[in-house]
Amino acid sequence: MPQMNFALDDEGRLILQHVRDFCRSKIAPLAHEYDREHRWPAEQLRGLAELGLMGATVPEQWGGAGLDSVTYALCLSEVAAADPSVAVIVSVQNGLPEQMILNYGTDEQRGNYLQRLASGEWLGAFCLTEAHAGSDAANLKARAERSGDGWVLNGSKAWITSGGHADVYLVMARTGGEGASGVSCFIVEKDTPGLSFGQPEAKMGQHAAHTTTVTFDNVSVGEDALVGAEGQGLHIALASLDSGRIGIGMLGVGIAQAALEHAAQYAAEREQFGKPIAQHQAVAFKLARMATQLEAARLVGLKAAWLKDQGQNYSKEASMAKLLGSEAAVEVTRDAVQIFGGNGYSAEYPVEKLYRDAKITEIYEGTSEIQQLVISRAVLRELT
Repeated sequence: MPQMNFALDDEGRLILQHVRDFCRSKIAPLAHEYDREHRWPAEQLRGLAELGLMGATVPEQWGGAGLDSVTYALCLSEVAAADPSVAVIVSVQNGLPEQMILNYGTDEQRGNYLQRLASGEWLGAFCLTEAHAGSDAANLKARAERSGDGWVLNGSKAWITSGGHADVYLVMARTGGEGASGVSCFIVEKDTPGLSFGQPEAKMGQHAAHTTTVTFDNVSVGEDALVGAEGQGLHIALASLDSGRIGIGMLGVGIAQAALEHAAQYAAEREQFGKPIAQHQAVAFKLARMATQLEAARLVGLKAAWLKDQGQNYSKEASMAKLLGSEAAVEVTRDAVQIFGGNGYSAEYPVEKLYRDAKITEIYEGTSEIQQLVISRAVLRELT
């Protein structure tokens, strides 16, 4: 294995700088407004598409930017620092529907769907979770039954990011018996008759990223809508979640980075007992712990991205990145609120929103408990 190196080349540094400038000038100033109004960030997504970030790691031959995973991971953390709602839409797009079609789709599917997704012309959604099948994904009930030269889908999916906004849905449905081997993956376009969407969920945070139910009522698709082989759906979903978990881990890193920056600036300016609170050991030590936790999460996330770029197995590291990144997001934002004191609890200050936005990172794309299960199994395989 080559020596691990996270340093970006000149092109990568330039791309990262362009993304950082866009996020700080065009996304961050609007984040609180979009959060209050629960407004879909269409304009911000168009801007990121122009920078190539809606198809960041998709090869250029399929309309993507062809970035390496390390560069993309760092770019995504910049988006998350500006607004986690925008970042999760970008992360889902890159980590799930695009990776599923790229790695398991046919050339025809790549031509019909991947190019539009990678360019940002279309938005994609990932439909695995159901009301009674979250962590227990193999227990999903949505069904797809053969009909003539295609399939008919029935059932409902829950907590779907970009539901109603996405143009194409990667749907896991049962085509066989019980268990993982009975699940297949299908592409369903938004305007297909029988496909409908619930109202956006009333959530604790990440309000600008709309999350809905998606219902399939006798939705007919052709045989060419099947991604991979029949019965391979859950394998495709879980393998693609490894890529998505790097994204969520780096999303958590971005949230933590923003919280640390706000807290450090506030601590340097806010005075109590005759001096800035940053000069009080209780606050200074809190900042030190926050910075250390952030750096550890960032390094694990970049290692997972680097392993992916090297073609190595990165499932364990992706789960570690997701676990540590989400924990850093929650704990660093909590400490930031504490440093702000009463002001930290006010919606007039930035850390209140970051604290609300952070919590879901410990839940979506596999809870922290699921990540620990994946990690522990990998450790036992390696060491026993």
